Amino acid sequence: MRTRLLLLTDRAQLSKGRSLSRTVAECVDAGLEAVVVREHDLAPRDRRALLDRLAELAGLTVISSRIADPAAHGLHLAAHQERVDGWHGRSCHSADDVRRAVADGASWATLSPYAATASKPGHGPPLPHDAFARDAGIPVFALGGIDPGNARAAVEAGAHGVAVMGAVMRAAEPAHVVARLLAELR
Repeated sequence: MRTRLLLLTDRAQLSKGRSLSRTVAECVDAGLEAVVVREHDLAPRDRRALLDRLAELAGLTVISSRIADPAAHGLHLAAHQERVDGWHGRSCHSADDVRRAVADGASWATLSPYAATASKPGHGPPLPHDAFARDAGIPVFALGGIDPGNARAAVEAGAHGVAVMGAVMRAAEPAHVVARLLAELR
């Protein structure tokens, strides 16, 4: 995976009245190249419609979280999910988890928590920054508590890039945060 920024969705964190589809489209206009669609609580038909809409956005790689979907380009597995065939990544919580993901054929991994996060209070403690081995064999994205103020430090600690949810989803101007994150990652 080339991109340095993965956006994870959570429509519950959006400002009242803001649509998830519109938010992601605005973020794509700001340079976003990949999104992991969570929204596990949506009815299957509604989730499929969301994935279909997002897959129509030019230049966006759409990854479905936990639930395989033909509209998505790939699948992001939870740490506990069984291995699958096809282009997929995995949520990891230690360097050992990343090694297992590589052995199971994952093409990327998220490693969390990088920092304390409002999205999952009490989740952690944050990983030691040496957990982000540059030679992991796959791109590893720092996840958890990422914002424009610490994105560059995560990459300097060895992460390929960053995966962000709350800093973008809770922002008054999500696309502005994406643009700032991408500037920090250049």
